[in-house]
Amino acid sequence: MTASVTRSEHDLLGDRDVPADAYWGIHTLRATENFPITGTPISAYPHLIDALAAVKEAAALANEELGLLEPRKASAIVAACQEIRVGKLHDQFVVDVIQGGAGTSTNMNANEVVANRALELLGHSKGQYQHLHPNEDVNLGQSTNDVYPTAVKIATVCSAHGLLKSMAALQDAFAAKAVEFRGVLKMGRTQLQDAVPMTLGQEFSAYAVMLDEDRSRLAEAVELVHEINLGATAIGTGLNAPAGYAEAARRHLAEITGLPLVTAANLVEATQDCGAFVQVSGVLKRIAVKLSKSCNDLRLLSSGPRAGLGEINLPPVQAGSSIMPGKVNPVIPEVVNQVAFEVIGNDVTITMAAEAGQLQLNAFEPIILHSLSESITHLRNACLILAERCVSGITTNTEALRASVENSIGLVTALNPHIGYTTATDIAKEALATGRGVAELVLERGLLSAQTLADLLQPETVAGRGQALA
Repeated sequence: MTASVTRSEHDLLGDRDVPADAYWGIHTLRATENFPITGTPISAYPHLIDALAAVKEAAALANEELGLLEPRKASAIVAACQEIRVGKLHDQFVVDVIQGGAGTSTNMNANEVVANRALELLGHSKGQYQHLHPNEDVNLGQSTNDVYPTAVKIATVCSAHGLLKSMAALQDAFAAKAVEFRGVLKMGRTQLQDAVPMTLGQEFSAYAVMLDEDRSRLAEAVELVHEINLGATAIGTGLNAPAGYAEAARRHLAEITGLPLVTAANLVEATQDCGAFVQVSGVLKRIAVKLSKSCNDLRLLSSGPRAGLGEINLPPVQAGSSIMPGKVNPVIPEVVNQVAFEVIGNDVTITMAAEAGQLQLNAFEPIILHSLSESITHLRNACLILAERCVSGITTNTEALRASVENSIGLVTALNPHIGYTTATDIAKEALATGRGVAELVLERGLLSAQTLADLLQPETVAGRGQALA
């Protein structure tokens, strides 16, 4: 006898046939039909799937503890959730990441997958919900409005930890170059004009420090995301969740995830407020802006190789042109720039989505999840490739850099305390008029001895009065 290829399920709108082997059910089916938006299912966000499973597991344990859920049902739900958290059944989370309904379709998808796997573990067939129901058992004491925000926050924290690690790797790469280049003298520039001498090590050290600062700001913002509203149910009043449920669920969820989660002091406020996501997004924008600025510098400093600045050499990673032989482009900084542009745009999306919430709920957390996840994931990947494929392999044109210092008009600023402002101005004017170098003119006029000038051009002399050379 051939097994049926479909099973019939029922919801508010009627009956529908669902593939017999699917762990999802009728609510998920309707969502896939209603939201063919991005083509990207929530399974593409493994941190979210793991977080949803953790929430459902914690809820089952809390409900069992409070005597609301039979131990056998609770055990089956917990076992199903644990399977999902080790990577199983992720392909069954099929609803589009951008959806109407404030995340209800995502929650329903999770309820159905957990319920149908739990049914199998209990010896029943998928869809036999009279034995264990997606809403009455898996979703017991919950609402999408507390499950979904809690899962999004857990997913955001876990994703952010990965970004923090990749930022640390990039910071280390810049710091290593700062040490390597600490004795390389060059001209600093302001407004793209010659300024005063510095070392290349100081230039790269600044990039490392910027990353270190941003890592601290991101860690601070992520702390805010540990506040959850699980137990709030529909609008924050906790309707249908018994006394003690919120704390029991939080305790179990903290144990499952290993995160120091706390229940919001006011669940009505927490259910409608997206301020923590706005804060994280703002820091991500800050990271993107500063990272993009650093990449702009790398592209400018490496421009040429002969008709540009040509101060540093980025490692060649691919041919640069289909028509110009020998051309190599700064493709790694370029792709990081593009990620930065995306993150800045995502911040606008998150800002508008948070602002658009009305009364007791924000219906737009799906786009917040999507935008935050993309920003965090893409920034993480960008930091890693920038560290591994670009910064770690940068070399410098040391002699050309030193020659540019000796020939630069900006050198007179460093010599000003030794030859006087008026004389320095005359030297600068003559250098500009004749194209000759400042050092050359100073020696010719006998203003300084060759040894004194050499001493003054030591990196520790011209560049060591501000921050450390590396």
